[in-house]
Parts: sequence; C-alpha cells; structure tokens
Amino acid sequence: MFVKHYDVDENHIDFQGVVDGLYYPFYMEWTRHAFMREALGIDIEEEFKQGKLYMVLEYSLRFRKSLVKGDNVEVTCALEKNDKRNRVNFVQQIKVNDVVYADATFVATCLSNGRPSMPEAVLNALAP
Repeated sequence: MFVKHYDVDENHIDFQGVVDGLYYPFYMEWTRHAFMREALGIDIEEEFKQGKLYMVLEYSLRFRKSLVKGDNVEVTCALEKNDKRNRVNFVQQIKVNDVVYADATFVATCLSNGRPSMPEAVLNALAP
C-alpha cells in the first residue's frame, strides 16, 4: 500500500474549525500523483508533453470523520481493476492515527492521441 503523510494546511480550515470537504480530494490527488511517479514511474507532466493526458473520469468519496487543525494525515493509494478495459480504479483513504476519516474510489484513464488507453506500468501493477 502506497502512503503519503501531510499536515493539515490551516488555510483549509473552514469557519466551523474543520477541514472544508472540498480539500479532501486534493490530499488524495497529491498522493495519487506521487504514487504514479514513485511507484509506477509515470511522470504525468512529462507524459502530457508527449500527448498523453491522464484524467479522472469520476469519483465517489465518503466522509467518516472531520479533519481538524493540527492533524497529520496518512493518505493511502492502491490500484484496483475496473470493469472497463481502459480504466483503472485508485482506491484511497485518509487516516489519522489508523482511524479512517474518508475513503474514495477515483476512476481514471489515459488518453493517448485522443483514444483511451492503459499504460504498461499500470497494467503490470494490476497483474496478479
């Protein structure tokens, strides 16, 4: 399981003293991008220069607990096979002290010359 740690940014705290819900996907995005670069060897910025566009098609996110100022979050990321051939699921959680605060599934693809495709590194990571 790929993991990144972040301190909650005080700028993400809303008037109620908790992290505004719109920031949870950002912590997950930072971790997904790091996962792709560090675990899969895919630099999406370099790939973009070569005409490959990595994109999230949809996601579902479940909030379980509220993050607050001072929290150090652990964000996980793992790949899961999608029912559709040219898509992949990124399964992620935000945890604090091993307690799940949010979980999500992001469905993504890569467009290469305008056509959906799946990079070899992703296929290899999904192989049993």
